Amino acid sequence: MKNLILIFSLIIFTDSTVKAQEFVHFGAKGGLNLTNLKSDNFSETKSRTGFHLGLIAEISVGKRFSLQPEVLYSTQGTEADLNMLGSGPRPTEYNLDYIQVPVLAKIFLTESLSIEVGPSFNFLVNEKIDGAEADFGSNFEFGGALGASYKFIGGFFGSARYLYGFTDAFDREDSDNTINNTGYQLGVGLMF
Repeated sequence: MKNLILIFSLIIFTDSTVKAQEFVHFGAKGGLNLTNLKSDNFSETKSRTGFHLGLIAEISVGKRFSLQPEVLYSTQGTEADLNMLGSGPRPTEYNLDYIQVPVLAKIFLTESLSIEVGPSFNFLVNEKIDGAEADFGSNFEFGGALGASYKFIGGFFGSARYLYGFTDAFDREDSDNTINNTGYQLGVGLMF
């Protein structure tokens, strides 16, 4: 099912860019992730340092507005002290890797500086807890992204982004206490 959704997303991504070819720029980007999981079940957390890498397209809609769909591989997670029943906090490392498909509205404040905001459709592809394979994570996460980017000469750009997962990162029946992904992405890229 994950592969079918990913293939469908890539087809939509490719189809939409082919139709608007004269207004579309393609690129690649990568960078650093600083992520965490937010929950009342964690007494203390430390950010996980990871990376993101992928392809982007920028579809011009007007002089100061573009749509920017992306397909990224993103490593996320946290190091947390988990409150265990009767035994107190226990250090635990969560690694959650996603294929992220953000679709961002890009508003240019100047010719080079823009703000980006929009939804992100995230598909879990790998999960480990304390280095062992696990199956607690939700296969799909609906999130959002807010950030800014700056274009340099020659098609190079830099970006900074805040991420937040609106849906629970884990499949659990306890819906009173959600576990949400949160973090920052710092990246560089090149538009072709």
